[in-house]
Amino acid sequence: MHIPDGLIPPSVCISGYALTGGMTWYALREIKKDSNPQANIPKASLLTAAFFVSSLIHIPIPPTSIHLILNGMMGAILGYYAFLAIPIGLFFQAVMFNHGGISTLGINTVIMGLPAIAAYHLFRLRDKVPRNRQFWTKVLAFASGAFALLLSATLFAAIAISTISPDLDAAQERNAIYLSLVSYGIQAIIEGAVTVMLIAFLEKVKPELLNI
Repeated sequence: MHIPDGLIPPSVCISGYALTGGMTWYALREIKKDSNPQANIPKASLLTAAFFVSSLIHIPIPPTSIHLILNGMMGAILGYYAFLAIPIGLFFQAVMFNHGGISTLGINTVIMGLPAIAAYHLFRLRDKVPRNRQFWTKVLAFASGAFALLLSATLFAAIAISTISPDLDAAQERNAIYLSLVSYGIQAIIEGAVTVMLIAFLEKVKPELLNI
């Protein structure tokens, strides 16, 4: 799901940076509404590290393998802080492990950051549940993790299909991208389950970390 350097036109890369800049400004504006935004910085730093390391966890799904993204988990726990944490993780993934690229850092941030914000708003619906809060917390945690991954996969597929180079076999490339969506569907279930486990754990030992 990480778009590497050279795969998409410069105009799309520039648009990605522009969208990332606008969303970063908006995220900072929302964060300033917190009574004590500095209190969430250690939590954001810890989850940024988890997001960075997640690219090393490969799960074999023949004939390929997938690695965790965890942007839904980031959004559910961090809220708008996630949009600041994700590009940091992506930058170090690109520099250290060659996952993604520098020219595509902006568009990759959009692909993973916007779904993280959507996951945050989805998970916050638990605050409106009058009863069975623990049950709905788990349901919404799974939905947040799975939905963010599926939305990221959809954005990735749309961008990749719309920017296929004329030098390549467009039909073959599209079929490969469509096939990758199947593995992302399986990954969405895994991401949802991981998000449920982490949030259920935090709810027991440190419930205040779930309040954004």
